[in-house]
Amino acid sequence: MSPRAFASGVLCALLAACTAGPAQRPESTRAQTAAAYNLQLGVAYLKQDRLALAREKLDRALKQNPRDPQVHNARALLAEKLNEPADADRFYRSALRLAPDDPDISNNYAVFLCRTGRTDEGVKRFAAVARNRLYRAPEAAWTNAGVCLRGARRADEAAEHFARALAVRPNHSEAMYQLADLDLERGLLVEARTGLDRFIDAFRPTPDLLLLGVRIARAQGDRAAEERYARRLRVEFPDSDQMRQLPALRRNPG
Repeated sequence: MSPRAFASGVLCALLAACTAGPAQRPESTRAQTAAAYNLQLGVAYLKQDRLALAREKLDRALKQNPRDPQVHNARALLAEKLNEPADADRFYRSALRLAPDDPDISNNYAVFLCRTGRTDEGVKRFAAVARNRLYRAPEAAWTNAGVCLRGARRADEAAEHFARALAVRPNHSEAMYQLADLDLERGLLVEARTGLDRFIDAFRPTPDLLLLGVRIARAQGDRAAEERYARRLRVEFPDSDQMRQLPALRRNPG
């Protein structure tokens, strides 16, 4: 199974940062206030995939306040959506020139670097984000670094980064999922099962982890364990997407 998307929440974080803009800056000039309003609208449109309107609002905000790093950050995200990687890179760099210590912008840029095959740059930046004391979720940055490495087929390094995420936050379910799924992919069934069971014994599992447990137990030929994971999925998450995937998975193992 290929690694899943990065757990960055970049648009949600940016939208939250934008909504409070004008209220936090009573000294803003009229242009800065207008820029903050257009930034908020542009991010909202971006979240809705109304990209033409997003571009109109964000370009207007850029003219009104070219020194706001969040405007450049949002414009970079839009350029990614528009499949304009050169513009995305340029806007991320300008955002970081204006706010070099902003961990959210740096995280967004790291995601972009990994998506465009610049693995070493992306991982280095994720590591810097994880060590930034202003960043409240270092485990997410370590996990994203692992996903980046996994996508580049650097499995041993990816596993090390997932382990770092779990060392920071032992109940981080995405890091546990990625590590156990990677072990399953590599044929390390005992390691995958041991790590997964230890996590489930200590913390409430997610539906992703229970479905993964079904896959691991099936690969081991352990029908009793397979049924235990499936039963918990049915009982605890009856309306989940993972529960809906279970019948097809059990008909077509592999």
